[in-house]
Amino acid sequence: MFLGEYINRYIEKTNENRWIGKEAEQMKNDITLREMQQQVDDYIAQFKEGYFSPLALMARLTEEVGELAREVNHYYGEKPKRSDEEENTIDMELADCLFILLCFANSLDIDLKKSFSDMMHKFNTRDADRWTRKDE
Repeated sequence: MFLGEYINRYIEKTNENRWIGKEAEQMKNDITLREMQQQVDDYIAQFKEGYFSPLALMARLTEEVGELAREVNHYYGEKPKRSDEEENTIDMELADCLFILLCFANSLDIDLKKSFSDMMHKFNTRDADRWTRKDE
């Protein structure tokens, strides 16, 4: 199984307990990339420091991906958590990574919706015949 499949399975399992109430469910389903970028921009705008430099954001992203890897290792790997380790969840570590990616994109004036669309077009054309389709 790929890491993404493990993560999706874990998130499905934990989301039953995490998202409670209509408002939370609606927010989870309705928010767009642009809205996420705007929420992050509004949050960062409160502070004099603003966005960190691209190099600092890259370091932060690396740090967050490491924390995600640690959680995946604890949940699916052979290495259990120590009893004194803080309880984190894969979904929150993924959200931390997403936050830094949103900061990174905002700091460089990148529209992630457009970038995502361009990337999917690339995959749908370049890799159109690379994988075995389920309907074949």
